[in-house]
Formats: sequence, C-alpha cells, structure tokens
Amino acid sequence: MTPAVLSVLPMHPAPLAPALAGLPATFTPSTTAVGGNVYLTAAVGLLPLVVFFVLMGVFKVATHWCAIISLVIAAITAITLFHMPVGMTVMSATQGMALGFVPIVYIIIAAVWLYNLTDVSGRSKDLKAVFNVIGKGDMRAQALIVAFSFCGLLEGLAGFGAPVAIAAAMVATLGLPKLKAAVVVMVGNAINVGFGAMAIPTTTAGKLGGQEPVSVATAMGHLTWVFCAFIPLLLLFILDGARGVKQLWPLAIVAGLATGVGHFFTPSISYELTAVLASLLGLAASYVFLLVWTPKTPDEYRSQVAADDTPDRERVILALLPYILVVVIIATTKLWTLGVNLDKAFKATDLPLKWPGVYGQLLNAKGEASKSAIYTLQTLSNPGTWIFLTAIIVTFVYAARSVPGKFEMSVGKGFATLAKTCYTLRMAILTIAAVMALAYVMNFSGQTSAIGAALAATGAAYAFLSPALGWVGTAVAGSATSAGALFANLQATAAQGAGLDPKILLAANTIGGGLGKIVSPQNLAIASTAVDAPGSFATPGAPCVCSASGVGSGTYFSAENCDPLPTTAPRHAHSGGKRSPRRESTSSQHKCVLDGVGHTPTEACSKPIADK
Repeated sequence: MTPAVLSVLPMHPAPLAPALAGLPATFTPSTTAVGGNVYLTAAVGLLPLVVFFVLMGVFKVATHWCAIISLVIAAITAITLFHMPVGMTVMSATQGMALGFVPIVYIIIAAVWLYNLTDVSGRSKDLKAVFNVIGKGDMRAQALIVAFSFCGLLEGLAGFGAPVAIAAAMVATLGLPKLKAAVVVMVGNAINVGFGAMAIPTTTAGKLGGQEPVSVATAMGHLTWVFCAFIPLLLLFILDGARGVKQLWPLAIVAGLATGVGHFFTPSISYELTAVLASLLGLAASYVFLLVWTPKTPDEYRSQVAADDTPDRERVILALLPYILVVVIIATTKLWTLGVNLDKAFKATDLPLKWPGVYGQLLNAKGEASKSAIYTLQTLSNPGTWIFLTAIIVTFVYAARSVPGKFEMSVGKGFATLAKTCYTLRMAILTIAAVMALAYVMNFSGQTSAIGAALAATGAAYAFLSPALGWVGTAVAGSATSAGALFANLQATAAQGAGLDPKILLAANTIGGGLGKIVSPQNLAIASTAVDAPGSFATPGAPCVCSASGVGSGTYFSAENCDPLPTTAPRHAHSGGKRSPRRESTSSQHKCVLDGVGHTPTEACSKPIADK
C-alpha cells in the first residue's frame, strides 16, 4: 500500500463514521450513485418498480406482498448502492407510512364508510334506480356519467383517493362486474387528477418550477381538452367493447366535448375550479342530451326497477343524500370566503412535523436540509374529516327515517358499519402503507430522481419524454402532487437547457402524472377495495368469492355479493344451477368459489366454510 493511499485513510477514531461518534450522518442523494453513471443508476432505481409490477401482473402475487417485497428491495438498494444510512432509510419508510395513514387511508375509510351506509340501510337500490332514470335504463350510460363526470367533480373538490373510492363503489352498485367498475373509474378520473383537490398538483408544479400556476394550468387546459374528448369513448370500449362505442358514441361525444370546453376555458378564470366546473358541464350536458336521445340497450345492460317499488321523492333524496351532501360540504370548506376564508383557516390548523432521523440529515444539492422531510399532519384541511362528518350526518338522518323491514337503520348500526369497514380494509391499509414507504425510500435515496435525470439527459427529445417523468413519479408515489414536487424543478431546468418552454413541460409533467395514477399501486388498492374486491388486479378475470359479510369476515357464502358473469344473452330466471352454453344474464348466474371449485349459488353459496 503506497504512502499516498495511507495518507487518506482515517488514522484516529474521531473521523470514523459520524454515527459512531454520536453525531447524525448526513446524506445527499446522487443521480450517479451507481458506477458514476446516470443511466446505470436509473436502471438500478427502476428495479423495485419492475419487481412490483412483475410480481403483481405475471405471478399474480397479492398486492400487499408485492409492495412489501418491493419495499425491502428498495431499502437494500438504497443502503448498499445509493449509500443511504440505514437509520435514515428506515425513518424515510416510516414517514411514507405516516403519509399513507393520514391523509390517504383516513380519506379512504371515510369514503368507503359513506358508501357502505347506503348499502346497509337499503338505500343503494334506490340510488341504482335514480341512475337508471338518468341513464335511460342503460348501465353503460350510467357508468359513464358516474366514472367520468361525477368522479371528476369529486376529484376537483377532494382528491387524495376519495373520488375513486366513492365513484368505484357507486359504479359497482349499478350492477357491473366489480373489476370493470374499478377500471372504468380509474381511467375516467385520470384526466382530472392534475386539477384535483382545487388544483393542488398544478399549484405545486408551478411554484416549484418557477412559473405562475395559472400559466401552467392554462397550458394544461389547452392540452387536456383533447383527452377529454376521447376518454368517454375509451370508457365505453372498456365497458362493452366496440358494441358499446357504436351504440353510445353520441353521449360520449357530448360528455367529452362539454368537459373539454371546461378544461380549455376555466383555467384562465379560476384554475382551481377547472375540474369542478368542467365536470359539472359534462354532467349537465349528459343529462340534457339523454332527455332527447335514447340509446339502444342490449338486454344484459338494461337496468330495471320494479314498477311497484319505484322510489318516491323522499327516497330519491335520501339515496342521493350522501353524495350531494359530501359535495356541498367539501365545496364549502374549499370555496367559502364570505367573512372568513375557510380553506386558509383550516390549513392554518395543519401541524408540520420535522421527521426524526431524516430532517436535518437529508440534504439537497445545495447542502441545505431538505424540506421534503417535513410531514404535515392535516386535520381540518383534510377532506377525510369532512367526509367523516358527512357520514355521521347521514347516519343520523337514515336512523331518523328508518323503515322497519325495508330501510331499517339505527345510529348503532351506522357506527358498527364503520368498524366493519375498517376491518374489511385491513389488507388495503397494509398495502397503501407499504407503497408509501416504498415511495419515500425511493425518493429520499435518489432512486426516483435518478430515473428523472436519465430522461432529462436526452436533450431536445426530452419534450416527448417529459410526460413520462410525471407518469413515473405518480406511479411510484400515488400522488400527482408528489410527482410535481419531485420533478418540477428538474422539468424547468431541462426545458431551459433544451430551449423549450418550461410551462409546457410542467403542464406535461402534471398531465402525465394524472395518467400515471391509473397504474399507481396505491390507486389500484383504493379502487379494488372500494368495490370490495381486494387483490382483484393481481388476478384479473378470477371468479369472485361470495361472502355475506364482506371479504374474509363471514362464515357463509351469499350469492348477493358476487360479481355477475359477463353477459350477452337475454335475461332469464336462474334454473337450478344449469348454464346455457352462451354467456349468462347478469341476473341469472353468479359464480362462487368453494375450496377452489366453481359452483352456482344454489349449489354452494349457502354452505358454511371456516373463516381463514
């Protein structure tokens, strides 16, 4: 060993690892941590994501195990290849988990409980009857309106997973297969994500990218209206293939163009309200159009209400109460400025927490403490709080208007439903916590930023890759706001280096982030849980498990909670478990699973099994 080498080796205990001397170790993420090469570093950084989607899509591993395994891989990669301190890696994961619990899980529990109240009270049948009238008895038209317009309205007001949770549950209530209900809502919601929660993702991207948010929003609106015009057609294709497009394209065009007009013009007026006003325009246009136009509806997609059980005005109001009330309450908390600005007042109650083991030790490129290590505990500014309030009000109203034997409800039953909801969501909660921990380990260690830097290094071609950066950020973190916070500055810097307009790239980043949410593990967990089909995205096309009291919580199977089999044949009565060679009607056949064997409801769904 040469003297030159010996001279740089630590010869005294003091200069050894600071942690050994009782001092906190600092860490600055590097985009060239692996082999001094940004592309190699990005390839290594992608490994946890590749593992996640391969396990879920190829090997059909349960989503929570996909997330946990990917988290372990990301942590090992961060420590061994990105040289992140072990303690900081662990604490980064805990910060991600905290964000997963509040606001995300908090909102999901509130939203699913709100929907479950309509179910346990018996009001869900009346809700289905309401949409049956609006959609002219066509389940595809009803699903289109809910997944595209109503979900967009909720996205503009609340965001953070609540719209997907509520809308997916509503679409499933219409009678569509649960997996299809979840997919159509996620795709329909994507274009409004950038303007979600009063356009928080757009505001974040603009401020961190050094541009006026209204300029970024305007650029977005000049792009998103095109997506709005054809997304309803895509939703119809998801719902019923080419036949659905052929039979319902006029409604899709009306809804899409009306929403697109809102996206194009609203940002220059009040960009925070883009998704809200655009979705209202689409909803109103669809309703008016269906007053004068009736679609051709196949028998298997025709929803009907018994003539002797048509809901009166009070039943209609009570069925719609949870959803109308949640929109009114959240809109009030976001928009009320008379005398007091409620939004600012509620945000003032947020509690910023400097995350231990990370804040002050995680440094940015300037050597300053990263502000990403500050966790904000939302209370009154959290949409989940107001969804919970809505659910409590609905519980008392439903209890007051209880009808024994039909719409039977009590306050105790309402709150028991909350407890059952939490239990049913237990695996989804684990999944979301693991996914958010994964996101934070990847973000803080530099794995995600390395992916972004590799894309930005492509020069002028980056203009075509810019949306992919937002897509990756949201696919990992489950939040377009997080993607903007992570990549906005990088987008602006890359734009200047390539001679491109920063506003356009920031807009592309935010739009791409919305589209990335479709495949975000967090969003998949939210949607599948909302329709009571956890893990369904890991096993597409698998038959449902019938359960009288929710996933994993009942001892008796019940055909009532099964997904209907896909159908094309006319409706007919269920006949002793015999099937036609053709695909059965939605009302005639369900498929249950008992010890891995397919059975009809009369054969097996009443048989008890041990709860596993």
